[in-house]
Amino acid sequence: MLGPVTARDSDGACLPLGAPRHREVLGRLLIARGRVVPAGRLVADLWEDEPPAGAIGALRTFVAALRRALEPGRPPRQPSRLLVTDGPGYLLRAGREAVDAWRFEDSAARAAEAPPHAAVALWDEALALWRGPVLADFPDARWAAAEQARLEELRLGAVERRADALLATGAARDAVVDLRAHVAAHPGRQDGWALLATALDRSGRRGEALESLRHARRALAGAYGTGTPAVLARTEARIRGGTTGSATEPAGAADGVWDRTAAAWDRSVPARSRARLHATAGRLRDLAVTGADGLEEARAHRRELVAAAETTGDTELAARIIGSYDVPAVWTRADDPDDAGNLVRAAARAAARLGPDGPPALRARLLSVVAVESRGDAAADAPLPRAAAAPAAEPWRLRAERAAQEAVRLARRLGDPSALAFALNGAFMQSCGTCGSAAHRNALGAELTRLAVDHHLPGHEVLGRLVRLQALSGLGDFTAADAEAEEIDRLAHRNERPLAGVFTSWYRALRTCETDGWTAARPHYAGLLAETANHGMPGLTRGAAVLVALVPVMRDGTLPDPDDFAGLDAGPYRPWLDPLLLAASGDTERARYALAGVPRPPHDLLQEALWCVLARTAAAVGHEDVLRRARDELAAADGESAGGGSGLVSFGPVAHHLRAADAALSPAAPAAWRRARAAPRP
Repeated sequence: MLGPVTARDSDGACLPLGAPRHREVLGRLLIARGRVVPAGRLVADLWEDEPPAGAIGALRTFVAALRRALEPGRPPRQPSRLLVTDGPGYLLRAGREAVDAWRFEDSAARAAEAPPHAAVALWDEALALWRGPVLADFPDARWAAAEQARLEELRLGAVERRADALLATGAARDAVVDLRAHVAAHPGRQDGWALLATALDRSGRRGEALESLRHARRALAGAYGTGTPAVLARTEARIRGGTTGSATEPAGAADGVWDRTAAAWDRSVPARSRARLHATAGRLRDLAVTGADGLEEARAHRRELVAAAETTGDTELAARIIGSYDVPAVWTRADDPDDAGNLVRAAARAAARLGPDGPPALRARLLSVVAVESRGDAAADAPLPRAAAAPAAEPWRLRAERAAQEAVRLARRLGDPSALAFALNGAFMQSCGTCGSAAHRNALGAELTRLAVDHHLPGHEVLGRLVRLQALSGLGDFTAADAEAEEIDRLAHRNERPLAGVFTSWYRALRTCETDGWTAARPHYAGLLAETANHGMPGLTRGAAVLVALVPVMRDGTLPDPDDFAGLDAGPYRPWLDPLLLAASGDTERARYALAGVPRPPHDLLQEALWCVLARTAAAVGHEDVLRRARDELAAADGESAGGGSGLVSFGPVAHHLRAADAALSPAAPAAWRRARAAPRP
């Protein structure tokens, strides 16, 4: 519809629609948007003056020709599934993805909800669908006029909102070129003129900005009487440094306030002032929750900020800077382990310099940094078969757990809600000491949610609900988890926390797998892997494709086809995947050798899933030591889902894996397994 009426097959080849009347029938049915159009209405629209005597017969001929063109492979006398007869008329059963106008509307709706960088790409995607005027073959058809006007207005609004998003990303110069062409073609668009003036002003071309507003007033003369349109008046006042108007104007009054405040700060605060360190810390904390780009930028600049604070020699200043970055953290594997380790060491140095009698508020925040950044396992255990029982917790883990406990204790004593929220985040990160801790995490998430609601801490409310979402998923309480997912999405939209949607999207794929099976969930996971690859959270997404590929294997109790994993980046899951693939390929001895050196799964949200992988491998090759250790570790999680507590994937009930391990260890195990476990150890 967005141009001449055309149709293409699934390979993109044009379908021969025939005469103009055939295309006109198709266009008329398209604007009905899936509703029945009575034959009489079609006749009246096609022959606007006076229909000929045989109009109904001609219409049927047009419809028959269209059906042949749109479904060339349809067998004779088989009813059409696309252009169907319904009662007194016809309707077109086309999915929204099959019609360019509907795809445009859907892309525009997503763009309107997206943060600026993502919005620009979505607006580009939407506008790229336009090939010309709407229903360009029929510019004067009365039946098309309303839809042509509606869609054209949406297109012009999309051009302006794309420019607004460009301005929000700081790409004012890029916006200028498109906006000049826009107002030249549509001089009556006052929003377009206001955006052009704003873009010119932010490009350092204030004189041109004011000149464009003079052109705008001349172009709009008459439409708004003798006065200046309100949007243009507010834009000019902002450019000249006057009072801003409504925050609802297209470019956003807040942008002007931001620019002037930043300029005033640069003029007023001396270079190398410690106040700049404090202000930068606040900006980085806010930047980290704006999306993937902001998160990566904040992470990189945080290192520099901490180093700068330490060089001042002021211990309390350094402690305040290090402890101020209380960005909610929900994934238990670090995105950059080296960076996380450096931050832990910086926090520990500052805490040591403050001493046990230092300000409790600073100590609580520093201890929270230690707890939050000490995610997963900093170093691997000794190989599993060398320990008769679970080894003692590593000293670094004991330090991180003690830091979390002390931070919570201090924050409770202080009565500081913000400090307590940060400390509870650290307690969550240290809540994976053993398998089967979903109920404990659910309680932590519930406390954090209540605290955040009572003291209006929206970022930590989102975190608390995400913690509960994961825990409830692990416990199999999907009704409560669904409610949390809905509330998270609402809060994320209202408070501009786009990364929260990554976790709710993964949860919904897991939920689909649990209720409708792997076949239904598979396309959801494929889309998620593509969409979240560049969300700035490699700790979450690296190796995720391997976890997804393991879902059907681990749920049906089989060994994988190694070819299904060829080319997949196993990332941090390589040590536990390799022995399984060796066992699946029939290389029993190499698989047993790999198990002899395999480390304990990390203390994170996926430890139950990885223990199940080890149990499956050990059972396949007869490695009794590893199988017994896996069975003992998983026993505490009986009643939970294997991996479900991550909110990403589920390998099915832990109970099923425990029963499989018991069967392999029983005297009634297959003879081949008994021979394998009796074989000499590698």
